[in-house]
This record gives sequence, C-alpha cells and structure tokens, in this order.
Amino acid sequence: MVDTGNGAEPGGRAAARYVGIAAELREAIMCGEYAVGSQLPSETTLATRFDVSRGTVRQAVALLAAEGLVGSRQGARRIVVGRERSQSFAELNSFAQWAQAMGYRVSGQVLEQRRRDADAAEAVRLALQPGDQVLSVLRLRSLEGEPVMLERTVYAGWIAPAVERIPPDCESITQALYEDVGLVFAYGEHLIDAVSAGVEDSRLLVVRRGSPLLRQRRVTTTHEGRPVEWSDDRYRAGSVTFSIRNSVDANPLVRQMGDLRLMS
Repeated sequence: MVDTGNGAEPGGRAAARYVGIAAELREAIMCGEYAVGSQLPSETTLATRFDVSRGTVRQAVALLAAEGLVGSRQGARRIVVGRERSQSFAELNSFAQWAQAMGYRVSGQVLEQRRRDADAAEAVRLALQPGDQVLSVLRLRSLEGEPVMLERTVYAGWIAPAVERIPPDCESITQALYEDVGLVFAYGEHLIDAVSAGVEDSRLLVVRRGSPLLRQRRVTTTHEGRPVEWSDDRYRAGSVTFSIRNSVDANPLVRQMGDLRLMS
C-alpha cells in the first residue's frame, strides 16, 4: 500500500524505513548513480519505489540534506550538491554518534594510551595544574573500512580510570562513558584549521607526507563546566565536511586570525 499524501507509516516502521531509504540513496549518490547537479527522483516516484508514504521519503531526504549531499528543491525534486560526508555543529555529537546516526559503518582502534604529566597548554585547557596527571590516547577512526581521522585526546585525570576501562576497539567513547559513569558531554569549543600531514599522520591515514589535513581542536566539558578532554582531531582530505548554519540572530562561528608564521 502506497500513501502519496503527507502521512507517514506508524512510528517504529517509519523510523526504520526512512533510515534504510536514506542509506540506499546515499550509496547511489556516492557511487555516482546520481551525479552532482542532477535531480533525485520525485517524492511520488520514491514513495512508489520503496512502497512508503511521501512523508517517510521526506524524512529520508532530510537526512541527506543534513549531510550536505542534497540541496534545495527544483520543482518537486532535490538537487544532488555533493558527495562528501558532512557533520553539523548544530548539536554536540561525537564522531561515532554522528556516523551511526547517518547510517555509516564506523570503527575505532586505540593505538597508544598512557598516563603522563599535563603540559602547560593542556593544564590551561583542562583547568589543571602543570604536572597533574592526564591520560593521553591516540585513536584511529575509520568510516566504511577506510581510515579517515586521527584523534589525539588528552583526558583529565578524574575521568582517566573510566576511559581506561573501555575496550580499545570501542566505537563510541562518548556513549561508553555515559553508560559506565553517566558522563554527559554538554558543551564544546571547536577550533578548525588546516595542517600538513606529518610522518605519523601520513602513515596512519595512508596519505603522502605533507598532504593537507582538516584539523579540529576541541575541548568538551560537563554541564557544570568541568573540562573532560582536549583533543586534536585530524581528518583526511575529502573524507568529511563540516556544516555550520548561522543567521543575523545566531552566529556560533567566530573568525580568528591564524599565525602567519606557520604559513611561510
């Protein structure tokens, strides 16, 4: 039965269906079946094809729009605008939580983990004293079996024991900490720039040394403002994009001058 109106299937079925439909359309875009600049089939056509309501189709397409894969309508159809994976900063989600919500196969592996003293910069970010104990973790993240990001994360000493209990191949550290100790990452500050791949970066991300990487440095805190982690995340070029939506009333994006000495 096909409902081409504005309704949707019952809650549980619709939730499962629109995610599956989005996954199929995403795969078609990624493999080039729908080229950049082309139109997706109409809502009615997709509803008939997947045997769902147009409302369910709209939910699926909305996921693709949130990822930056499709754009505004042309008539009754959406236009394919890109083939990159896009992560929004509208909500504070971890890399794994975002990937899982978008239907990607995500994995992670801890390559190095050790306790050490915090340096001066880390102490400032984590509200510690220089020399206080922190946990330093190097983690490789993959999407669909491909290495896409290196996380160099420094955890404050108070949360280190819980992090050390997490299996090294855990998909989502954020989710694991919530389930283990009830920790909620409530606030985040992000600094985004570009850097060249060093020796370790190039080897682990399988790129040439000197290749451009998108770097996101972030500090996250609890609801009470207590710093949890300071991280330097480096993404392989072309693996993901970040989307930031702002307006004249709300602008979460602040421009800062970089260090020109680093560009010479």
